[in-house]
Amino acid sequence: MRLDIDSTSTVPPYEQVRAGVAAMIADGRLAPGAHLPTIRQLAADLGLAVNTVARSYRELEAAGLVVSRVRHGTTVAERRPDLPPAEAMARLDEAARAYRTAARALGATVEGAIQALRRVDAEPPAADRPGRA
Repeated sequence: MRLDIDSTSTVPPYEQVRAGVAAMIADGRLAPGAHLPTIRQLAADLGLAVNTVARSYRELEAAGLVVSRVRHGTTVAERRPDLPPAEAMARLDEAARAYRTAARALGATVEGAIQALRRVDAEPPAADRPGRA
């Protein structure tokens, strides 16, 4: 995977990585199921901090473009409805704002809201849970 990071750009490096990978997914250079380099490897290849690349990967995962699994690495997600990456990110931001509003109304902290998302994400799909349709 080839990415060029412009250190003189006003665009932060994590966004350059995110946008570059998103573009490769959108145009088919990275196919569904393709493995991305490890965070450490890509950071070393690009001369960036590990946390910079980790943020890029988190944002790609939040947008549904990649899937990260412990001990299995990060892979390109199966194709979603044809939404441009920027539109997918905008919709995700909108959903996050709505969730933040609901969580605050319940008195939850940001960490509490994130923990709730992780619990729900770990559940099997609704059709697989007992007593659910």
